[in-house]
Amino acid sequence: MAENRAAELAAKADEHLHDASLTPEEYEALKQSVAELSPIFTADSAYFVLGSYGRPEIHRLQLVKDRLNRRPDTYAFLMVDIRQEWVNTYLKFRILADYTDYLIGVSEHDQGGFLVEQGYFTAIETYFEKTHVLKREYTDLTTDDIDTNADINDPYSGMRTAIFDMLEDADRLYVWTTEADLVDVTSQLP
Repeated sequence: MAENRAAELAAKADEHLHDASLTPEEYEALKQSVAELSPIFTADSAYFVLGSYGRPEIHRLQLVKDRLNRRPDTYAFLMVDIRQEWVNTYLKFRILADYTDYLIGVSEHDQGGFLVEQGYFTAIETYFEKTHVLKREYTDLTTDDIDTNADINDPYSGMRTAIFDMLEDADRLYVWTTEADLVDVTSQLP
C-alpha cells in the first residue's frame, strides 16, 4: 500500500514539476513522507489550514486547527505539521492541497501569510472549489484592540480583496473580528 501511495505521489510530483523530475533523493524523501501523510488519506475529512506564521497569528491558526480536529474522523493540519524535509515547498504545498478535502485560509492582513497560495486558489479550479477563507475584519476595533501590526484602515491589498469577493460569491468567505468570532465561524465550516 505504501509503495503504491509513494508511486502515486511521485506521479503527482512529476506532474507539478512540469519538465523537471524528482531526483532519486527527492523520491526517497517522498517515500518516507507517505507514513506522515497517512492521516490525510485515512480521515473522512482533511483540512489544510493556511495563514501567517507570525506571532500571534499562528496561535489563531492553531485555534482553528484544534477546533476542526475536535470533529469526529477529521484531520486538520498546518504545513509545518508535515515535518518531513521537503526541498521544494511549492511541491509540498501542491501535494498537500491535492490530497486534502478543504483548504482553509485564516486571513488577518497582507503581511506574510498565504498570499502566494491564494493565487493558486484562483488559478487552479480544483483548489478554488475546496477553499474557504476566514477573513478578519477590523470594523469597531482600534489599534489597541489588536495584537498584530495590521493597518486596521487598509489591511488587505486589492488583489486579496478581489479573491475575497470571489469566495463571498461562492458562499465560502467567513468574517470574524475577535477570537470568539473566529471559533464561531470555524464551527460553520463544512
